[in-house]
Amino acid sequence: MAGGRIELVALTKRFSEVAVDSIDLVIPSGEFFSLLGPSGCGKTTTLRLIAGFEQPTAGRILLDDVDVSRVPPHKRNVNMVFQSYALFPFLTVFDNIAFGLRSRRLEKKEIDRRVREAIDLVHLGPFTKRRPGQLSGGQQQRVALARALVLNPAVLLLDEPLGALDAKLRRSLKVELKALQERVGITFLYVTHDQEEALTMSDRVAVMHNGKIVQIGEPHEIYEEPADTYVADFLGVSNLMQVEIVERGPGSRCHVKLGESALEANCGSVDDLASARCVIRPERVRIEPFGSAGPNRVPAMVERLVYVGSATQVMLRLAPGELLQALVQNDGSQSDLAQATPVHAFLPPDALRVLAGSGPAGAASSSDGSDVGLQLTG
Repeated sequence: MAGGRIELVALTKRFSEVAVDSIDLVIPSGEFFSLLGPSGCGKTTTLRLIAGFEQPTAGRILLDDVDVSRVPPHKRNVNMVFQSYALFPFLTVFDNIAFGLRSRRLEKKEIDRRVREAIDLVHLGPFTKRRPGQLSGGQQQRVALARALVLNPAVLLLDEPLGALDAKLRRSLKVELKALQERVGITFLYVTHDQEEALTMSDRVAVMHNGKIVQIGEPHEIYEEPADTYVADFLGVSNLMQVEIVERGPGSRCHVKLGESALEANCGSVDDLASARCVIRPERVRIEPFGSAGPNRVPAMVERLVYVGSATQVMLRLAPGELLQALVQNDGSQSDLAQATPVHAFLPPDALRVLAGSGPAGAASSSDGSDVGLQLTG
């Protein structure tokens, strides 16, 4: 479907405090775009402003270059899927999907055709006569999607629609939802606090904090090149370490000191020569035999091993005292690792990034800010 371009211009919403703080954002037609952030960061309020359920305090909302900031929700060519699905419990699957079309007083033949197409799109053919209470959570989610898509919106807004499902079902539906978006070709604007959902499905992601967008980029970009320690700490598991910047090297490289160890790293957005934090993802840390020679190697001791199935989380206590997590695949290549084993941790320069901003140092943090596994923070 043509159309679906969203533009937000200095969009602001104040309640008792600022919930959305002067956001500027352009989402091209046909993109799967995610707003990612913790509870209270402003992502759902932004979605509700675009839907028309909230009125902006300042700024504009443009849909296909038309200002809809003061247009009521039912006159905007957008539709919304809620976390609770909001299905009518007394209506069948067919009638739930047909509800919006009937309210538009379309002919019965046209309604039947479009509902059947929507049912086929979400693979609900055998369930058309069932009521929501007779469906699984995943099937209810498909009904909600079909009910939204049958109205042919230019933009589909999704407010954490997988949040009520169990982890296994969420994993399978993430793939299905992205495939569905590619088939229908409309703009999807997806709100989530789950970084794995955003990375799996999105063409681009905006990370939000305190009502502002702190970074926009493709999933691999914001994961591999976070703009600051907030993004690094929120998006996935990260090792954040306090370092001292010694000098800037050629290009984007700089030289830092971690305790007595000299390291080369990417400088990120840091400009001054001062203390800062370095980030490296656990899967990029390489564990080598103790005494391994070469740059960017730090002596360490294996402090804890946590088996997680396909991989093992290895907690390393570095010589400067920092706690570092490495992720080792269980392919048999490093089966000799054991607690209290002396090793060297190789931190590749292209994976080690110096960042601005404050954040926890000395421990690997998960996307909700909690310690991962059985880490020690002493």
